[in-house]
Amino acid sequence: MRISELSERSGLPVQTIKFYIREGLLPKGTPCAATRAEYDQAHLERLRLIRALREVGDLPVAAIRRIVEALEDEQVSLHDLFGRTQYALGPHASTAGHDPDLQQARDDVDAFLTELGWQVTEQAPARELLAQTLVALRRLGFATGPDELRPYARAAAALAEHETGRLAEDTPRAQAVRGMLVTTVLYEQVLIALHRLAQEDASARRFSGR
Repeated sequence: MRISELSERSGLPVQTIKFYIREGLLPKGTPCAATRAEYDQAHLERLRLIRALREVGDLPVAAIRRIVEALEDEQVSLHDLFGRTQYALGPHASTAGHDPDLQQARDDVDAFLTELGWQVTEQAPARELLAQTLVALRRLGFATGPDELRPYARAAAALAEHETGRLAEDTPRAQAVRGMLVTTVLYEQVLIALHRLAQEDASARRFSGR
């Protein structure tokens, strides 16, 4: 298909498509004339993925570029591929300077992950995010010990098993990354929405007297 058709089918302007090509997010088309190239279904699927990451996941171009590099790297295992994708996605919490409360929260996160037996690298961005969130909760007077965290950990573990269980070791690389991105970026939004809807329902049943 020509770039005009690719634009129409993807819902993205031609200039945006050209920008993604320049930034290395989208492969160049196959030249068929001096000023014209042909594009195929793979280009369309990549654009739809990029659009979802930008519009729903609100990811910057730099993060998407790292994801694309992971997608195209044939030398890494499926597990390492998931790691690269996760770390490119973040979330990347800002790291504060020396803060005794933050250091204590980091130690608590380390201990909790050890208790759970989760295989997580020390560089996982979510470690710092969890630690900073615990600090904020504690400063607001909320308990954040293991008893409070375990229900969330159980729910998260069940979801992760469900998500990774849909992919086998021989899953094609492009499909594996696509599945990882969809579950991490898009289904994470589904989880947030369902959580809020469930809270409203629980509040109505418990407090509204209906």
